[in-house]
Parts: sequence; structure tokens; C-alpha cells
Amino acid sequence: MSLHPTVERVTARIIERSRVPRADYLARMAAARDAGPVRMRLACGNLAHGFAAAGTDKPTLRGGRAGNIGIVTAYNDMLSAHQPLEPYPSLIRAAARAAGGSAQVAGGVPAMCDGVTQGRAGMELSLFSRDTIALATAVALSHDMFDAALLMGVCDKIVPGLLIGALSFGHLPMIFVPAGPMTSGLPNKDKAAVRQRYAVGKASREELLEAESQSYHGPGTCTFYGTANSNQMLMEVMGLHMPGTAFVNPGTPLRDALTVAATEQALRITALGEHYIPLAHTVDEKALVNAMVGLAATGGSTNHAIHLVAIARAAGVLIDWDDLDELSKATPLLTRIYPNGSADVNHFHAAGGMGFTIRELLDAGLLHPDIRCVHGGDLRRQAMEPYLDDLVLRWREPPMASLDPDVLRGTALPFDREGGLRCLQGNLGRAIVKISAVAPEHHAITAPARVFESQDAVLAAFQDGQLQGDLVIVLRGQGPRANGMPELHMLTPTLGVMQDRGQHVALLTDGRMSGASGKVLAAIHVTPEAADAGAIARVRDGDLVHLDAGAGVIELRVDAAELQARALACPARLDSHVGLGRELFGLMRANAGTAEQGACSLFASMPGGDPVAHPDTQDGHGGAEPLPHQPLIHPLPGAEVDA
Repeated sequence: MSLHPTVERVTARIIERSRVPRADYLARMAAARDAGPVRMRLACGNLAHGFAAAGTDKPTLRGGRAGNIGIVTAYNDMLSAHQPLEPYPSLIRAAARAAGGSAQVAGGVPAMCDGVTQGRAGMELSLFSRDTIALATAVALSHDMFDAALLMGVCDKIVPGLLIGALSFGHLPMIFVPAGPMTSGLPNKDKAAVRQRYAVGKASREELLEAESQSYHGPGTCTFYGTANSNQMLMEVMGLHMPGTAFVNPGTPLRDALTVAATEQALRITALGEHYIPLAHTVDEKALVNAMVGLAATGGSTNHAIHLVAIARAAGVLIDWDDLDELSKATPLLTRIYPNGSADVNHFHAAGGMGFTIRELLDAGLLHPDIRCVHGGDLRRQAMEPYLDDLVLRWREPPMASLDPDVLRGTALPFDREGGLRCLQGNLGRAIVKISAVAPEHHAITAPARVFESQDAVLAAFQDGQLQGDLVIVLRGQGPRANGMPELHMLTPTLGVMQDRGQHVALLTDGRMSGASGKVLAAIHVTPEAADAGAIARVRDGDLVHLDAGAGVIELRVDAAELQARALACPARLDSHVGLGRELFGLMRANAGTAEQGACSLFASMPGGDPVAHPDTQDGHGGAEPLPHQPLIHPLPGAEVDA
């Protein structure tokens, strides 16, 4: 199947735009590779420190001829998604020894839970936790002891942070090892109904807590299709997982078998052997286009309109919201997973899951098949479905047809002919909107603005009965430079109540919504943000706001001269800068890029500087040659592939 013309055109545009920074990145990674495995060049005292506590692995590490895997883990037992990672290092070390290598926990990274911090001050650290995780990953891998790495994380900022940090060590092979989703609990629609009843005083706190506890009930990732599960989808379509790893439940023999297989494969693809597959040449322009297509096809998290830009920049690739918008318009919507439907990710997985989805998109020419996946094959191999046959790990073809067309469909009969994300543009700047969960009759609105500077003020106005009639809630001062760009998911039940009682309502904000953005139209990530003198800081109560997701329009219907003459009316809220550790993150707030630049605080000091320093018109590709790549045509040890 030939590539879809839109995919081909956008990919070519990204490659041309990225020539200079990508060439610089590849040259740096090639230089790191040419230096070879550095462990045995360490001074004796350095090396002795590195294996002092390695026990039975000391001879292997001292000999220097076998691969050593660095484990970077986001384990903590407060997050349900990361609690299952606790025994992984022991399993990985045993598997590495059996394969003739070794493994060491290189370091841990912080892993906060957006579900715990929603609507709280801690949420203002959430986005910058991604940059902190990237830094912690770099620290973990900085000891020059490792020939490959396994990256263990699942949730919202954790996978992007791990990947951004790991890309600075892109000469090493890296494989992501997740924990999988918890089993299904209370259906998401039932949980959402209780939340809305609580918002209007018709459900008690005890009733709400019971519903939430039945929904989030055990180890594993939350089962709705938010940022955490979107992360896992992305790792599949980018070829960074062993095939079919994303949505296998924790604590199962299959999950353990996949972790062992990832360990064996990591040792197989180091520069010490013949099948070297460095991260730098897995995460390339084609893999990032695959990520944007996968996001659109599955109605994935809006947070990745930010994260993918930052990940790409760390690999020397420049993407923007126009790329995402154009690919989304060419990509059919293949899934209905909450909040875009009633099913959860376990239902999606049972219906055919990632294997079926990848194969359908490949057959439609919407994904690049020839990316360098960590398992050694191409993306066709990524679509294989893992299973255990008498404790032997095997892979087979995914089902030929969806096993539940209410949850998952092929490209011939999709839920929608276009994907779930749009870019809006107008005199208020640029914004992202997710429409896959929004009914068509709510895709556009023209209504007066009600302006707020905090979530609490919105909720107080609702409780006081002030939010009547059609309106656009304008919530500003929520961008990365203002207060760290917290998610505003706490507003979702209230906005849903307003819409259900017949009001036409939308949200306009320079902040983020949750990966679980729901049924109310929300123009988010507005850039420039209010703290950067964006036009959103000049909006006044009663101004007419026009949002149209179909036409891609975000417009304030105020005379241009009058708008420009208005004073900026969004002073910094200093109470967002102190308390609960927020005073420590001032440097990140001050150095954060715009939302469309990934809202990242790390790039100004990186080689190549800020992404805006690399316009599309730059010439030259640089002198970096592709690293050698040999696909693995043999089955993995202990695993077989069924034809």
C-alpha cells in the first residue's frame, strides 16, 4: 500500500523543516556511538564504584564483554499504574543473567499522579514534572555504565519525560516497559453521572467516593483513554515497545513474559552485537508522524499536542500544530473509548486493540511501515499480538475483523471520517480542540464571554447561579509561564451540567484540560498565553467569542483597534508561585516555551537553541550518515512468531 498523500506531504515538510537540527542531533549521537561502550575505559576506581554492589554480576561487569542494561524506573506505590513495577528489576536482572548480560537500576524518576492533584496546588507542578523526569533520566544514564536501557513508566508526564531525557543518550538502544491497565471497574459513564450529580448537590461525598473507588480499584493504569493510555498507544506506533505490550494487565504471566522478552532484546541490540538499534534512529520524522496519526485515529489525549512537540525537538525534529491538524483531517477515527465512548481500554484490547488498529492504518497508507522498531522488524511486526502457548511467548496476527464494532472499527467504516484533534486560529492566537467526544451540534458556538482567572472562581460563580444562558467561559492565566499550565479537568462535571440543562457553553483557556477531555467544546493551550501578553489577556466580560472546530476558527468579535488599545488585564497570581514546592520551579516557569513549542523549559540551553531558530528555509542536511541497521529475521529466543 502506497502512503496516503497527506502523510507523504506532511512527512516531507517535517524532514525539510528539520534538516539542520536533525543533522546536528544525529551527528552528536554518532559521535557518542563512535566512542564505543565506555564502561571499560573508566578508571579502575570509577569502574569499581560502578559494580561494588553488583553481587553475582560483578564478573560480568568487570569483564566488559557482555551488555549491561540500565533500568530507569518510575516506580512508586502511590500510583496504581506504577505500583506493579516494584518487582520488575529483580525479574529483569534474572533475565539478563540468563541471557549472558547484566542489569542495574540506574535511577528513579519522580512520578506524580494527576488524578490525585486535579484542582489542587500540586497540579501546578505537573507539566514541569515532565522536564524534571527528563533531567532525572539524564542523571541516571550519565554514569557511562550502560549499553542499553529499559525505561519503566506509564502515566501522563512520565513517558514523555523519560523519552525526552533518553533521547540525549540516543546512541543507546532503549525499550519502554509498561505495567498495563487495571482490570475494568465501574463503567466510566456511571462514574461521570455520579460526578455531575455531585456537582449540583444531588449526590453525597460518600456516594461520590464509592463511585470513584469502584472505578479506580486496583493496580494498573486507569482504564479510560486519557494521557497515560495514549502514551502506551504512542509507544506502539513509534515502535518503542515489544509488539502488543501496551494493554496487557499487570500481574499476569503474559506481562512477565513480555518484560523478559524486552530484557533479552535490549541485550541483543546493543553496539556490542550485530543488530544495533539505537534510540536516535527509532525516533525519527516518520515515527513522529506515526505518533500524530495514531493520536488522531484513536481520539487520544490533547496533552500530546504539547508532549509530541517536545519529544520531537529532543530528537532534532520540528513539528507543529498545523502538522497535527492536517494529519487529523486525513485520518479516520477508529475507536470509541471513554471519554470518546463508553468502553475502556480493556474492551478496546479485547476487540483487537493495537494490533488491529496498526494493521488497519498501515493498509490505508496512513502509517510509515519502515520505521526501525526496537524488536528489529518493521511496523507490520509491531501489529502482531502476543500470547502464551504452554508458557512459551509467541506472536500471532491480530483478528481480521473487529471483535466489537461499537468500540473498534476498520478504516472502511470508521466512527468518523476525520480524527479527533483540530487546530484553531484567529485574532486570539492559536489553540487545540478535541472534538471526538463532542456531539456535532456543539462543534461551534458564538456567545458572550465570562472571564475568570482561577478554576475556583468559575465553580463559585456556578454555585451562585451566575452562569446562565449561552456563554464561553474564558479562563486565563493558566499557561506554562503563569502557573505551570495545570489541567482544568475539575471543571468538566460543571460544564457538563450546564450543557445538559440546555445551555450552549464552551471553555477557552491558555491552560490544559485532562487527557479525558469530554463532551463540552474546549479551546485549550491558547498561545500566546496571557502571561506573554496574548490577546486572551484583553478579553472582557460580555465580549462576543466565536469558536468553530470545523472551520478551525477562534475569534474575538471586537474591533482590532479597540482590542489593541485595551490594557492587559491578567496580572500574575503570585499565590501560584509559592507553597507545595512551587517556589522551586520559578526557573522552569521563566524559561518555558509556548504550548506549541512543547511548553518545555529545557531547550534554550540545548544545541540548536530554541526551535524557532530553525526556519523551514534552511538548507543543508549536514554530514551525519544513518547508523547501520539489520532487521532481525530470526524469532526471539524463547518466543516464536506464528504466520
